[in-house]
Amino acid sequence: MTEYTANPDRYADGMMNYRQCGNSGIKLPELTLGFWWNFGAVNDYSESLAKVTYAFDHGITCFDLANNYGPPFGSAEETFGKIYSENLRAHRHEMIITTKAGYNMWQGPYGSGSSRKMLITSLDESLRRMRLDYVDIFYSHRYDGFTPIEETMQALVDIVHSGKALYVGLSNYPADKLIAAVAYLRSRDVNPIIYQGKYNMLVRDAEEKHFDIMSDLGIGFTAFSPLAQGILSGKYNDGIPSDSRAAALNPLVKDMLTTDTLKRVRLLKSIADRRNQTLARMALSWILAKKVITSVIIGPRTVEQLADSLLAMKETEFSAEELIEINRILL
Repeated sequence: MTEYTANPDRYADGMMNYRQCGNSGIKLPELTLGFWWNFGAVNDYSESLAKVTYAFDHGITCFDLANNYGPPFGSAEETFGKIYSENLRAHRHEMIITTKAGYNMWQGPYGSGSSRKMLITSLDESLRRMRLDYVDIFYSHRYDGFTPIEETMQALVDIVHSGKALYVGLSNYPADKLIAAVAYLRSRDVNPIIYQGKYNMLVRDAEEKHFDIMSDLGIGFTAFSPLAQGILSGKYNDGIPSDSRAAALNPLVKDMLTTDTLKRVRLLKSIADRRNQTLARMALSWILAKKVITSVIIGPRTVEQLADSLLAMKETEFSAEELIEINRILL
């Protein structure tokens, strides 16, 4: 096995941009490498290794995971743990490693949700799989609708006090529950530094309330699913490729593949073509153009897709005419 040596120019000017994470003392890269898909046990390990090291060599210092990422559940964390222990351990202090708990993980009534038992037990298992002593950010992955906010937030407080996470974040919380959660954490002197929500050209719910809340509270916003699970790459414009997520019977993708959506995507691609961008790059650039955004999570299938995504950081200028045309297509 060839020993990995990190690119000495990974922090050179123009390699990666970093944005302040809310009111905290850390900055996040504009692009975060996400492990939701393409890094599980079903994926080729050598490809996963190549993507992680390529990302780090190009200034991506944030790696986003969750207990149930894979497939199967837990395997993405195991993949990361092997890559980290064999290649990146010497660079631990240069990385922001995150994980989450809240969605389905194990059988029985305690394997899902936002209870104290679920969060603390899950984090212990995540640390074991990733071969870490702590994570930099631990997220409550969702408000589950039945666990009292106080119980979930006190678990996060205790996790920080235990040293198993340096910071905490929240994800997929309704606006009112988010405000209550932040108030509880701050009353216990734990400042949540980041919120993670779905945001892309086709899913803009965060604009209604969450963006204003983040700005008012001084919390960063990380966008996940920036390509709407591949739809905004344009790869479904002429049918469903055999190696795509939709072909793998992902109902979330298939439900979004309506005639109206595909029409919008084709119109967006015509704008991207005029800008000399791929549609995927334009979708990322459009998000990064918004000041409220701290980082965008990408989950590339190949190194080539990752390299293409990196170009989006340099293409965030849109003319007024382009923005008007894009909004006309999307609204």
